[in-house]
Amino acid sequence: MNSSDNSRPVRTRVAPSPTGDPHVGTAYVALINYCFAKAHGGQFLLRIEDTDRARSTPESERAILDSLHWLGLSWDEGPDIGGPHGPYRQSERSAIYATYAQQLIDEGHAFKCYCTSERLEELRDMQRAAKVPPRYDGRCSALSPAEIAAHDAAGKPHVVRMKVPSDGVCIVNDLRRGPIEFEWKTVDMQVLLKSDGMPTYHLANVVDDHLMEITHVMRGEEWVSSAPKHILLYEYFGWQMPALIHLPLLRNNDANKSKLSKRKNPTSILFYDRMGYLPEALLNFLGILAGITAAGGEEEFDLAHMIATFTLEHISLGGPVFDVAKLDWLNGKYVHALGPAGLLDRVRSWGFDRARIEAIAALAYERVSRLSDFVPLVAFFFAGRLAVAAEQFEGKIDRENVRKLLAIAMWRFDTEPAFDKATVERVLKAIAGEQGLKFKDAARTYYIAMTGSPTSVPLFDAMVLLGRDICRERFRSALDVLGTPTASEQKRWMEPPPDQAA
Repeated sequence: MNSSDNSRPVRTRVAPSPTGDPHVGTAYVALINYCFAKAHGGQFLLRIEDTDRARSTPESERAILDSLHWLGLSWDEGPDIGGPHGPYRQSERSAIYATYAQQLIDEGHAFKCYCTSERLEELRDMQRAAKVPPRYDGRCSALSPAEIAAHDAAGKPHVVRMKVPSDGVCIVNDLRRGPIEFEWKTVDMQVLLKSDGMPTYHLANVVDDHLMEITHVMRGEEWVSSAPKHILLYEYFGWQMPALIHLPLLRNNDANKSKLSKRKNPTSILFYDRMGYLPEALLNFLGILAGITAAGGEEEFDLAHMIATFTLEHISLGGPVFDVAKLDWLNGKYVHALGPAGLLDRVRSWGFDRARIEAIAALAYERVSRLSDFVPLVAFFFAGRLAVAAEQFEGKIDRENVRKLLAIAMWRFDTEPAFDKATVERVLKAIAGEQGLKFKDAARTYYIAMTGSPTSVPLFDAMVLLGRDICRERFRSALDVLGTPTASEQKRWMEPPPDQAA
């Protein structure tokens, strides 16, 4: 079973943060956790880690749940279906974390830290100058009870930090990677509870995994360096540690095999849905990335096969490459297998449901004189990447400013929590103003990139109907034609405008 305790029923989980579009990496991790749990007759949970109150949104949470369901994954417990270990949103568990943080303080394993951000920045500057790893120096861990009481009486804000040994070695036993050693002197005294009373990932993760009886924690390899802190917390609480498996990150198909990023590749599950990929093909592709194959080496298989054949040993630690060309090939196999009638059914459900067509018609009808005008006018809604040419963008705005309009919009929309008409209008008009351009001139650039034509249905409404994912890809496609921003251009263009830089 690859378990540290074979007597416990297997329970795994995926715990995404609802701070943006649902990432294919989340689906990849969810699939591995799901297959492992089901292969051992266990349970798979979904937990929402929404302690980042500034960036978490209900819309993002809904998108995560919908996209995983679209792929064909389900869970035994979660925020939408409940269960005996709820609530399953961390924002609803604040009192639980506060209780355990206080327990750590009472038992001498944590302390209140009253250091200001200015003091912490000065400390980091000194450590950088001395070329030593940044680490809290423990000043507040030595405060006397009287000093703590005085700070609290004065209402001085504080965080709660964990204590960490100053010497010795922590060994992280990873079921796939083997033992990994960390010197305690390199491990920071992690903040566990923020000044607003919300937990950091580290405390919430450990408390929730214990209370939800998780037996195997399978997460991305970026969390390897945090494992010593989590191990220490389990020791402080006297709890049984779940087995740890740190999964390799998905990689771009580039020369450096860089970490999969929306800057280089579409990463949102919603993008692949809107582009017309079949969910069973994408799930199959993620299974291939997890090291699953059929008995004869075939690469087409369903979820039942993945569950029946999945083992941790198949996961390559080198980092699977998210090769979109291979996904296209695999998706084509699934599409061809539908047959004409099946294809028609899937196309209808993908892009021609009544509500969507009515929304498109509402934008287009005033611009239609003949019924035959309708399809050419709205065809861009049903396309993926548009075949735009550099010559189409020639006009009052020079090429560099056209590129800036497109690039800044793409980057800025990535930082916006919402993607509605008001947001789209505000962002695009602000960018034009920052560049000293009339919006009617800048709008031509955006119309071409989004619709393939300098005029079309209302731009802001059209972009909302297309969705953030397709819009991002169309910005990217236009920049591929006009010239992708260099690193220096990106740095220069991403600087805030003068009135915001102060």
